[in-house]
Amino acid sequence: MAQEVFRYLREIEKPSLKKIVFVLASLQALTAFKKNLLGYLDYITKKVCQGPFLTVDGIVEFAGGIVMIERSNPPFGWALPGGFLDYGESVEEAVKREVKEETNLDFVNFKQFKVYSNPKRDPRFHTVSVVFVGKGRGRLLSSSDAKDAQVFRLDSLPKKIAFDHAKIIRDYIKEKKK
Repeated sequence: MAQEVFRYLREIEKPSLKKIVFVLASLQALTAFKKNLLGYLDYITKKVCQGPFLTVDGIVEFAGGIVMIERSNPPFGWALPGGFLDYGESVEEAVKREVKEETNLDFVNFKQFKVYSNPKRDPRFHTVSVVFVGKGRGRLLSSSDAKDAQVFRLDSLPKKIAFDHAKIIRDYIKEKKK
């Protein structure tokens, strides 16, 4: 029963439910329901909350270099603009949203570059990142998601780069030389 309720809530676009009431005919039914619900929630927590989590990163070409953001949260350092997918969002929508949120730039003419899935690429948990390359349009500004946003030439990158973004940038440089 609980699974059906969760499935229903996931399928409707804007659930308007504020409360769900289950009327069970006996203590035995209540005990079985409680066991089922708690077991299901435990299973989902163990299965889903351990990851891997899907993320996106954008290599944003802008003003003769690439845009990087200085992270205001751990792990600290400079990083490519990016972040986690929201439920119901495509990777393309997510990378446009993340680039806009972190840099104020519109991400245009982009294409998928590579997928990075090393379980140790993020020190917090296992993430898989779909990386895109494209152009930035607009005025570069850091936002609340980023401490700073700057353009770096490929021959003068910052020393402290978060995650595996130094590897991603090296791969990007190799591809550009082909």
